[in-house]
Amino acid sequence: MPEQVGSTLRRPGRPASDAGVPDDSVVLLRGLEAFAELGYDRASARELARRLGVSHNFINDRYGSKSKFWYAVVDWALEAHQRDRLPLLRADLDAEQHLRAVIGHFYRRTVDTPLLGRLLADEFSRESERVDYLYERYIKPELDALAPSLERLVAAKRMAPVSRDVFFFAVIGPASALVQNPLAHRLGRPETETHGDRVYTAEHLATLIVDGLLATGRRAGDPVRDVGRP
Repeated sequence: MPEQVGSTLRRPGRPASDAGVPDDSVVLLRGLEAFAELGYDRASARELARRLGVSHNFINDRYGSKSKFWYAVVDWALEAHQRDRLPLLRADLDAEQHLRAVIGHFYRRTVDTPLLGRLLADEFSRESERVDYLYERYIKPELDALAPSLERLVAAKRMAPVSRDVFFFAVIGPASALVQNPLAHRLGRPETETHGDRVYTAEHLATLIVDGLLATGRRAGDPVRDVGRP
């Protein structure tokens, strides 16, 4: 089982006790950058300390171990997503509206946290206790909350029956379009994008994915919903 971190870690924003040592929020952001760029194994405690400009014992002294530091970084990055999405997951909406709201929110948040997307993509590719932690704490609760809406759509023949794994990757996979900017630019995306442009791309992508999931329920001759700019 993953190491328990919730009760032993100081929360983001609490001032560091050592003079000249970054606050937790800065430390966690630098940790997110390192784990996203290097992966867990290559992001050594020494490398993390080098990026922070502190002693090589800093991570162990502050968080207990590199493993506990990883959990602290992930919780710091994902808890805000989960907190913001929780009202949508619990909202009393029509099944299709529910699906659109949750997937749209996911893609918009991905735009603002590309490093997190890179970290998760790396972690999902290999077996580890960290994958267990991500699934049990973040992925499974959200899928469980969305499941009743998916079941209603399938029962109404608005959506084809789909396994949980296929549905998850049908939604998660396209998010690479929002974080793999070097390739996106080579595919024609302007390099001078504004934040509004990136949000538009996220919303366009969300519409495309949900419309695809619901395509089996569209009757012949029904118009395709316009996905152009409002």
